[in-house]
Amino acid sequence: MTTPTTAEDALAALFAALGASLPVGAKLLRNVILPERIPPKGVAILRDGDPGEPEVLMSPLRFLYEHRAEVDIAVEASNAFDRDLAYDNLKRAIGEAVAVDRTLGGRCDYVIGEAPAALALAVDGAEGLKAATIGIVMTYETSDPLF
Repeated sequence: MTTPTTAEDALAALFAALGASLPVGAKLLRNVILPERIPPKGVAILRDGDPGEPEVLMSPLRFLYEHRAEVDIAVEASNAFDRDLAYDNLKRAIGEAVAVDRTLGGRCDYVIGEAPAALALAVDGAEGLKAATIGIVMTYETSDPLF
């Protein structure tokens, strides 16, 4: 078995932290399209995002990244009150996953979430979806951009 890259190691740790914090009944996925059916407690989809351009440190050579991953969340309910409550619970769970260990078990120097902007989506025959994209910035360093 090969050792994962620094980026993949951080993303896998974030995925595990999210999975441990989501409400029972919510579904966590990674790098997939939004499923046709949204579970009653909602869905969260971790997307690898963009590591961005690193800050290069010399002697020893190190690359410092502020990698912005994204978590798409979506909830669906038959009424606005239940939808808003499920959305808030899912958003809070993601915040708690990040806040409980801001280093993801030592894989990052620091991790912080960004406030989402909610978006209401119309769905035929339903009250609609409430969705958002939450940015998660993971700061880490590596000896090589491909490691």
